[in-house]
Amino acid sequence: MNLDLKKLLPPELERILTQTPELRHAYLVGGCVRDALLGLPCKDFDVEVFGVEADTLVRALTRWGKVDVVGRAFGVVKLTTPTGATFDFSLPRRDSKVAPGHRGFQIQCDPGLSPREAAARRDFTFNALMYDPARDQVLDFFGGLNDLQHRVLRHTSPAFVEDPLRVLRGMQFAARFDLTPAPETVELCRQMKPSFRELAVERVRDEWFKWAAQSTKPSAGLRFLQRTEWLEHFPELHALVGLPQEPAWHPEGDVFTHTCHCCDALVQLPDWQQADPQTRIVLSFAVLTHDLGKALTTQRQLVDGQQRIVSPRHEEASQQLAAAFLERLRAPRAVVERVLPLVRHHMAHLQVVTDRSVRRLAERLAPATIPQLCVVLSADAQGRPPLPPRVPEAVPALLAKAAELQVRQSAPKPILMGRHLVALGLQPGPALGHILHAAYEAQLEGHFSSLPEAYGWLAAQPQLPLSEELRGKLRQAAGSGPTSPTEPG
Repeated sequence: MNLDLKKLLPPELERILTQTPELRHAYLVGGCVRDALLGLPCKDFDVEVFGVEADTLVRALTRWGKVDVVGRAFGVVKLTTPTGATFDFSLPRRDSKVAPGHRGFQIQCDPGLSPREAAARRDFTFNALMYDPARDQVLDFFGGLNDLQHRVLRHTSPAFVEDPLRVLRGMQFAARFDLTPAPETVELCRQMKPSFRELAVERVRDEWFKWAAQSTKPSAGLRFLQRTEWLEHFPELHALVGLPQEPAWHPEGDVFTHTCHCCDALVQLPDWQQADPQTRIVLSFAVLTHDLGKALTTQRQLVDGQQRIVSPRHEEASQQLAAAFLERLRAPRAVVERVLPLVRHHMAHLQVVTDRSVRRLAERLAPATIPQLCVVLSADAQGRPPLPPRVPEAVPALLAKAAELQVRQSAPKPILMGRHLVALGLQPGPALGHILHAAYEAQLEGHFSSLPEAYGWLAAQPQLPLSEELRGKLRQAAGSGPTSPTEPG
């Protein structure tokens, strides 16, 4: 661990802390200390100030820039310096649980609180660490340094039980930092199981999204939920525990074990690591939920003369269960619309790669993409130890064909547009929509690849409601000269 924290302080913040007499008992707290010790980049610096009243703190900070009191009840003051940097300063506080839910706390600022008393209200020991910049010293009241060094997730004090969200925070911390929970923390979380119903859905979703976007070992978070029995609050995932798979294809064990391995494989893939946060979330949830349907479809069948464990059409059931899981989290539509087609088509590597199949796949995946599906396919294939990690043979072929057909990032663009037919005399209305739909389907099937070819195909379709006059115009337009196959018209 990095114990030389002073050099990680922004010079501007160091000047503020060392040149402001009212801040002589000010300490960096929370995630910035933890991340600095782990050698991770620090973006947000939180400072807790002891021994001064709120008004005194505000006056002292005003000399350094613009001051906003963003949470008077919580004693939080935000300082924005002339350079545009922002730092949060807070007063120590006492939290008393007076009612269920995250709003059921009575909060009182107490400048006379000792650092140890203030640290005791934090969730985990590594989050209770403080750094004293004046003395260049880490204050460790609860063994957080040792826990961080040995990657142990341990609650700080009995006050942990006052906020059930801390269990889900433990889930995403375990996944982000590859932590093993202390036995006493596991037992305490089990005792807190009934308090899950106190949590607002949005708070639950936010912790899952942190798991999905920031994990280094996602399975550590999933295993934490399993050990604390909080996995039972997510029944689609809990149903995978102990669910058998065919050993010849899945020597790693049950479906939950496979899912854990797949999620761990995913975050090692460069395409996940280089993705934007929302795409990371989409890919993580797609891999997490891709086999949910096996809980409904797994059975034993005779295959090639042998009894095998199979899950026919589980990808369709997985899509339905993934939708239910994401709906309960109130996941944004932009995430759901990308996750579900990736789940539905995670067996696409078994299809023959042709122009038609890849065009169809790109259309069915939208707004997700073929490269994103290939990330899911790769994670799925690599989540089967002791089988060696591999990329399915279909993945390079899928990517190459998608590039050739120019459908890597989206579904094929319609070649024949409504304005083309209106220009030839067809009136807007339901008939026009029906014709355009039929034309797009024909385009996906490969019946034409340019606008003149589209006109010729349309003129030759007797089942479509076209007048003879319009058919004549279409035939004339079809012979009017070449149009680029990639031109939308």
